[in-house]
Amino acid sequence: MKSSNPLNRRDQRRTKTRRTAAAMIGAGATAVALFAWIVGLAPAYAAEAPVGLGTAGSYAVLGGQTVTNTGPSVLNGNLGVSPGSSITGFPPGLVFNGVIHAADPSAAQAQSDLTIAYNDAAGRPSGASVGVLVSETLLPGVYTASSQLAVNGALTLDGQGNANSVFIFQAGSTLITASGSSIVLTNSAQACNVFWQVGSSATLGTSTSFKGNILALTSISVTTGVTVEGRALARNGSVTLDNNVFLAPGCATTPTGTATATVTPTETTTVTPTETTTVTPTETASVTPVATPSLSPITVPSTTTPAVAVPLTPSATVPANGAPLADTGGGAANNRGANIDTATHTAPESPARLVSLLAAIIALSATLYLGWTLLIPARRRAS
Repeated sequence: MKSSNPLNRRDQRRTKTRRTAAAMIGAGATAVALFAWIVGLAPAYAAEAPVGLGTAGSYAVLGGQTVTNTGPSVLNGNLGVSPGSSITGFPPGLVFNGVIHAADPSAAQAQSDLTIAYNDAAGRPSGASVGVLVSETLLPGVYTASSQLAVNGALTLDGQGNANSVFIFQAGSTLITASGSSIVLTNSAQACNVFWQVGSSATLGTSTSFKGNILALTSISVTTGVTVEGRALARNGSVTLDNNVFLAPGCATTPTGTATATVTPTETTTVTPTETTTVTPTETASVTPVATPSLSPITVPSTTTPAVAVPLTPSATVPANGAPLADTGGGAANNRGANIDTATHTAPESPARLVSLLAAIIALSATLYLGWTLLIPARRRAS
């Protein structure tokens, strides 16, 4: 039999609530564990920061003593030398998107910034030791060669989908690339984030396709037909060019690929648009003025009873039979042969006819008045 005790029902509800909460906590813990496992499968990127070049970053070629060019080399960026002042071979060499600085304050500042960058790259903790790189693929990180660093064939640098991935190569003495070698960038790796710190001098073999920034303590020799997407920056020695092309290393700052990054949201200001009230112009009715008819006053015949005509006594000159008088001739007295009795004394209208005429006039006046008073509102409504 089911208990009706309120305390028992309350305990049952509490127990059910605790079980529900425990189930929710367990599900949440499972979800967190699953998320951590999924994140653990994502590739881990090196947190290496790029090497800051300062003002030296605006130079395609920077030498310490001299810069010498042979052939129609093309540089995209500044060309400079400091503390030396000799730059030869321009023209036929060309400088685009830049200026030539020979032993001026700009070149001196660039050399100062280059020294800082060189020391930064040389001081990064090594992640792996390398020597001769023959058709290898490397991930982001710091690679160190105790003496000579050589590249033979295609060296692939895989950014693993991170546009901010950084590659730093530390050469204890020299950097040498074999003829026809190449640096290949894949999966969002960028030339602007590849740095070659060289303890003495660097030599790029003929027709090499090179990527990255060379920071050499002494000299850099770029042989015939080499293409560089990056920079050749020498601190103390010279830079030698021979029919080369230098491309500016474009650097996208927005990460690409599937890399996980912590993004600080930018506050978006919501602008409430000002409501624009559209005023519909009120149509102004054009009222055609109604012409007010001009009523001619009606002359009402006087109702005075006409005097009764008194018959005239015929004079001796009027024939007894009332025949017309003879024409009296011209002048005011000319009667033109009319009978004076019949012409002057016309029989008056009867009173009944006068009353009928007056009634007709009154009715006409009333009709005109009523018609006029009704016509004006009708025309206004029509307008």
